[in-house]
Amino acid sequence: MNIFEELKARGLVFQTTDEEALVKALTEGQVSYYTGYDPTADSLHLGHLVAILASRRLQLAGHKPYALVGGATGLIGDPSFKDAERSLQTKETVLDWSQKIKDQLSRFLDFENGDNKAELVNNYDWFSDISFIDFLRDVGKYFTVNYMMSKDSVKKRIETGISYTEFAYQIMQGYDFYELNEKHDVSLQIGGSDQWGNMTAGTELIRRKAERTAHVMTVPLITDASGKKFGKSEGNAVWLDADKTSPYELYQFWLNVMDDDAVRFLKIFTFLSLEEIAEIEKEFNAARHERLAQKILAKEVVTLVHGEDAYKQALNITEQLFAGNIRNLSASELKQGLSNVPNYTVKKEDSLNIVDVLVSAAISSSKRQAREDVQNGAIYINGARVQDLEYSLGDTDKIDDQLTVIRRGKKKYFVLDFS
Repeated sequence: MNIFEELKARGLVFQTTDEEALVKALTEGQVSYYTGYDPTADSLHLGHLVAILASRRLQLAGHKPYALVGGATGLIGDPSFKDAERSLQTKETVLDWSQKIKDQLSRFLDFENGDNKAELVNNYDWFSDISFIDFLRDVGKYFTVNYMMSKDSVKKRIETGISYTEFAYQIMQGYDFYELNEKHDVSLQIGGSDQWGNMTAGTELIRRKAERTAHVMTVPLITDASGKKFGKSEGNAVWLDADKTSPYELYQFWLNVMDDDAVRFLKIFTFLSLEEIAEIEKEFNAARHERLAQKILAKEVVTLVHGEDAYKQALNITEQLFAGNIRNLSASELKQGLSNVPNYTVKKEDSLNIVDVLVSAAISSSKRQAREDVQNGAIYINGARVQDLEYSLGDTDKIDDQLTVIRRGKKKYFVLDFS
């Protein structure tokens, strides 16, 4: 099985400009290729990971990756299938975000070894030296307005309004491809399927201006249950930065994917062989309630993104919370595991009597309800049931002298913050 056949078998190929020609190029010699990442945030997210891993697979097969950080295009904003124009960022912000993205990419691509080691490029390096007049004369003349208007990403926005700034984005991305083709012999661009219009603008420019053939390959967009893609503009981003999405949260995300998606995601997001995944699929289908595929998927992706120690910590948090063993976790681990539960900052003047705390923290709706909750055995402090109406929280109830976890009933957690 050649690399393109493996990419297809894993569900990583959505579209190509000329599949036969691309397969020929990939099998006959080393191909230089690139994927672009606009710094529209200070971190990449799950939506980027599909293309990143496709790029890594091609590198492992001997081809040479270029990772392009869009220091220039990030100042403009890509209109592709967005309902509204992006907010423009300052140069300083975009340059800072560009560096953070470079650092994240180094986790996945090998920038140090071999004749196919990855290289980082920033399109600000060439756009910053081009005058507006030169760009119109040397690049703009190769694009007709009719061609630009025909792109689906533009058609959708024409109905609601699109600025010339965003309208011209496809020419800028096309020029990126041309520049890399001229200077580094890059002949393949990889990106999400929503980028098809922008990416083929590059192959068109290379064909018309340089009279050479270049290729485009898109990877599928990963969507949630509602059909929305995972991205920051959609409000459901799963970040690759541990400070924005903790390893525990990333673990839980994969642990909770639907059964019908689990094996498909194993092929896309892990480096397990297709043979290994086929064996996992058999065992998984024999007892889906045990969620074997999800557990392996969560382990592999968290380890890939954050390392083995982060995976072990995420697994431990999961197991201890499931068992109710709050005391077995540190304050930092509890902050990961309970990041989405109600949080109440205890004030110096607050009464620490259990009934008063339940009311102050809005755990119980009234003092009467609070007393009933305590007497009925529905209240747990750090996993231990409390039924004494006179009980007051003390220093021994503060985990790492920072927080206390109160559980009401079987599943409703609350965090009291003393820090």
